[in-house]
Amino acid sequence: MRRTSSVPRSLRSLVLACSLLALGGCALGPGLRGAAEPPLLPIMDPEHPEVNRPVPERFKVLFETTAGDFVVEVTREWAPLGAHRFYNLVGAGYYDGARFFRVIHGFMAQFGIHADPEVSAAWRGARLTDDPVTRPNERGYITFATGGPDTRTTQLFINYGDNTRLDSQGFAPFGIVTGGMDTVERLYGEYGEGAPRGRGPQQGRIQSEGEAYLAEEFPELDRILRTTILWEEGEAIVPGADPEG
Repeated sequence: MRRTSSVPRSLRSLVLACSLLALGGCALGPGLRGAAEPPLLPIMDPEHPEVNRPVPERFKVLFETTAGDFVVEVTREWAPLGAHRFYNLVGAGYYDGARFFRVIHGFMAQFGIHADPEVSAAWRGARLTDDPVTRPNERGYITFATGGPDTRTTQLFINYGDNTRLDSQGFAPFGIVTGGMDTVERLYGEYGEGAPRGRGPQQGRIQSEGEAYLAEEFPELDRILRTTILWEEGEAIVPGADPEG
């Protein structure tokens, strides 16, 4: 007696066709396609829960750089939204590999554009509402750079001296260097101000070309090797979140 397959003829034909075309692929149509596109990695998605975790009341971050190490201590109360963004960017490794691209001794050291242009582009529109200024922009304080009201994203600067004139412009420090300020002062600053006012890199090209541009044209700039959260203290919250939500 001849055995009869229980597999429908139409499906058997489809399987055979796919086998014959394995090297070239087999189009199965919308209903039979593979899994959907994988979700974006947290570092590429400013709305991802992994980059919006609750921030503790205080924490310390170790910066390992090509100039040496330094430590920043953050107090959430000083600037809650800024502290929250910084905590999550450090946790995601956002600053690892970034260069200190604007170092002006006597003024400040600025960093925070990702080495990968695609990552930079993902965060360019992730703007923060301004925090009130509760601490002065004095030596050692770390602050988000801005391009005007409510434009903070990822860029930061560390004050080298008394920059309290920035306080009235809305620059809100959220932490302070508590160890290794001598390292911060050793960061390479001979390129000076960014182009066209100085010989330093153009921020637009850093955004669009990333590390490739800096490594080729500004190789002496120091960079961050790794950032690590060393210590946390106090209740963790998401600033501005509905406590009943």
